Amino acid sequence: MIRTVRYSPTNTYLIEGRDGMLLFDTGWAGTFDAFCNAMGKLGISVQSIRAVMVSHFHPDHMGIVSDIAACGAEIWVMDVQKDYVHAADGIFMKDARARFVPIDDSKVTLVPIGESRTMLSKFGIDGEVLHTPGHSDDSVSLFLDSGELLVGDLNPLYELPLHKGTLIGDSWEKLLSKKPKKVYYGHAKEATLAETELREALPTGVETAHGRTEVTPEQKETAPEQTDYYALVKRIMKLIDKRTDLDTIAKKTGADRTLVEDVARMYLTHQNVGVQGILDRIEIKNR
Repeated sequence: MIRTVRYSPTNTYLIEGRDGMLLFDTGWAGTFDAFCNAMGKLGISVQSIRAVMVSHFHPDHMGIVSDIAACGAEIWVMDVQKDYVHAADGIFMKDARARFVPIDDSKVTLVPIGESRTMLSKFGIDGEVLHTPGHSDDSVSLFLDSGELLVGDLNPLYELPLHKGTLIGDSWEKLLSKKPKKVYYGHAKEATLAETELREALPTGVETAHGRTEVTPEQKETAPEQTDYYALVKRIMKLIDKRTDLDTIAKKTGADRTLVEDVARMYLTHQNVGVQGILDRIEIKNR
């Protein structure tokens, strides 16, 4: 069973095996209290988590790993990630609000990615971890034999045609060969493949080399006026910078929850993206 622990802009997932629980991804440093509160609402103690791993070592995915480990969880790091464990330390050190505790290397369990199935089986979890670079070189995804796929910040399937021939495309090809049934994203709502089939995902428009989207006249007629959304998206981005959770952002802005999720994912997963870049990507999604 997979439970989503919602307490920050980053989706955190709790995988319940037959003999223990594994946490996949965490939020920004300083969110441990909110995490504990969210776990309490689920009726699950933090101490019951046996291991924690992250999809990649960006600050919004590994910020409270040490806090959770202090409650008894092992820290699993795939061998392809070992050189990136402290990649975000410098970012946190510049943030006075972070209350960041660096990962203690002596408490890390280094897992050869080819042996991940054996490690997972210790908790009664049937699945494997795969190296899926593209968003970052240390990105990994967790595939469960029951069909669930956790991909962190790997670009969503509806963008796949834009990434053919890239590391992102190669990683998705590897994952799709497993024939997953449901995808869990780091910054978007989980989706079944029936909802994200490529024939529905790719609009007529094509992203150009300048990062803007050209659409057909028909799409322009049906698309919402971007001038109505520019200020809204900008406000959502500012609230994300303040580490505001997505439900609160939706309430404060009056925006649709799905739109808030889309903006958060695009803002947090596309380096240096601006308001117009996010609007373009929403148009690619054909929203």
